[in-house]
Amino acid sequence: MKHFLSSLVMSACMAACATRGFAQEAVGDKVSLFDGKTLAGWTTGSGKPMEQGWVIEDGCLHRKSRGGDIFSAKAYTNFIFELEWKISPKGNSGIKYRYTTYGKSSNGPEYQILDDAGHPDGSKGAGKRRSACLYDIMVADTAEVYKEAGQWNTAKIVARGHKVEHWLNDKLVLSYDSSTDAFREAVQQSKFKANADYASKLTGRIMLQDHGNLVWYRNIAITELAAGE
Repeated sequence: MKHFLSSLVMSACMAACATRGFAQEAVGDKVSLFDGKTLAGWTTGSGKPMEQGWVIEDGCLHRKSRGGDIFSAKAYTNFIFELEWKISPKGNSGIKYRYTTYGKSSNGPEYQILDDAGHPDGSKGAGKRRSACLYDIMVADTAEVYKEAGQWNTAKIVARGHKVEHWLNDKLVLSYDSSTDAFREAVQQSKFKANADYASKLTGRIMLQDHGNLVWYRNIAITELAAGE
C-alpha cells in the first residue's frame, strides 16, 4: 500500500509539472522589451542600431526585408521570455536565446518558428524542425495547440540553470536539461554535432532570426529569475 501511494503521488507530481512547468522564482518584474513604436533595446549582432529590414508595423516588430538577425541589447541567464508571433505562408524564423560566442562562432538554442504545413522543414528532421521545437535537436508536442501561418501564436521560454522549457499557446510542449548525457547525445544526432559544447553556456542575448521570410512579433517581455541548477 505504501509503495502504491508513493506511485500515485509521483504520478500526480509529473502531471502537475506537465501543466505548470518547474518552480520559478522571479527576481524582478516582467519587463517589456519592445515598446511597439521604436527599436530601442534591439541591435545588430555587433551591437549597432538596426537600420534596415526590421520595421515597426501596427505595433509589431516586423521582419520586412533583409536586415540580418536582431538582438536584445542585454544578455540574460535565468528568465521567462514571452512574445506573440505570426509567420508568413511557407515562412521560417526562430528565437535563439543565451546566444553567445563558442570559439570562433556564435550560437544559442533555438525555439523554432515555422509554417509547419507549408515549409519543407515541417517534414524534415523527424519532426525536430517544427514550431516550438528545440531546432533540429528535440521534438515539441504541439498537437492541437499550433496555429497555422498567418495566425498569432504565443511563445514562452523558461530558462533556469540547465533546465529549459518551451511553451506554445499556454501549453508546455518541450523541456530539457542541457547538463544530461541524454541531451548531449541528442546534440550529437543533430546538425550541431561538431559543436560539442552547444547550449552549455547559460548567459547570452535573445536573438530574433532573419531567415529571409516575413515574420511578426509583438508583446515581447522578459522576467528575470533566481539562479537555478
